[in-house]
Amino acid sequence: MTHPSVSSPGPAGHVLAAAACGVTDFIHACGADPDRILGEVGFNPRDLEDPCATVPLARYVAMMEAAARRSHNPRFGLGFGQQFQPEQLGLIGQLALAAPDIGTGLAAFARCFGLHQQDTETRLVREATMLRLEYRIIDPEIWSRRQDAELTMGMFVNLLRRALGSRLDVEEVWFEHPQPEQSHAHEAAFGAPVFFNAATNAITFRATGLDRPMPGRDPARFVALAEDLRRIGSGARPLDLMPLVMSEIRRCLADGPPGIDRIAERLRVPRWTLQRRLAEHGVCFSSCVDQVRARLSLIYLAEPHISIAAIAELLGYSEVSAFSRACKRLHGAAPDAVRRGLTRSPAHNQPGRHSPAQTDRFIVMGD
Repeated sequence: MTHPSVSSPGPAGHVLAAAACGVTDFIHACGADPDRILGEVGFNPRDLEDPCATVPLARYVAMMEAAARRSHNPRFGLGFGQQFQPEQLGLIGQLALAAPDIGTGLAAFARCFGLHQQDTETRLVREATMLRLEYRIIDPEIWSRRQDAELTMGMFVNLLRRALGSRLDVEEVWFEHPQPEQSHAHEAAFGAPVFFNAATNAITFRATGLDRPMPGRDPARFVALAEDLRRIGSGARPLDLMPLVMSEIRRCLADGPPGIDRIAERLRVPRWTLQRRLAEHGVCFSSCVDQVRARLSLIYLAEPHISIAAIAELLGYSEVSAFSRACKRLHGAAPDAVRRGLTRSPAHNQPGRHSPAQTDRFIVMGD
């Protein structure tokens, strides 16, 4: 597995505006006001007009969350992704379709997706007769991202359908967020079993017909599009150590409390180096785990259908009582009280209600 390298932090990551192609029309069709939603997250409609323009990734993800909330449609991202065709993705979609063959196109798509959307880990993994296309945001400050995950998986499966046609055999679909209400709609959308609480978002499908030509095969254009993507994405910067640590802790939590040895191994740094670098930032490893749990617990507690026991498990606690004690330490109240506070809070009905920026008043951090 390839990890982003460790370096100094830079400006916030971006995504090409092509990823929002048609979003205002879709918001309107869902019964919400696109101008209001874009304004809430700081977008001007003109920001999204040029498909090759770059927009902040955090703002793009927040727009999708706001659209789901304002349209009263928790499956907004799923629906938007289902109707999103590969050409609408701009350079990255056109690159895949112009490849000489399907295998080359999918490999290039996964390899270059980080140029289309920064602070993202996308991989194409082969396991025997199966391929798995993985996707996750690695910017740990983008906390609420269900809508982005579901729309992106919808975009991905539409690319696979365009390339493979009737030969596409989707085996499984995985999401990193908790199981939503009425999740049968997800299985209907993908035509395959869908699982949640995964380490990453992924689609698994049979690796057949990869040597066939891509529908839009154009080798010269394929090379030119790759160069265009490299030029636009040349400002990509490696993430600093702290965001990487937080991202890996989040990835591992559902399997139990992650130890520092496991995170050091995933980051490919010695344990003592990781401890030293964290100390340079004035934190210890346990406080990093606390911070991730504190942030995620607010997101999960704001969803009434997720039980307290399920949240404890999602956060890697061995039992509900351990989560309750931690919640009192981290937020100053028991889980039920925090949930009631989130529901009553004006922020619950405001943009980014699951955003930590609007729920920090609950967090009382401790080592």
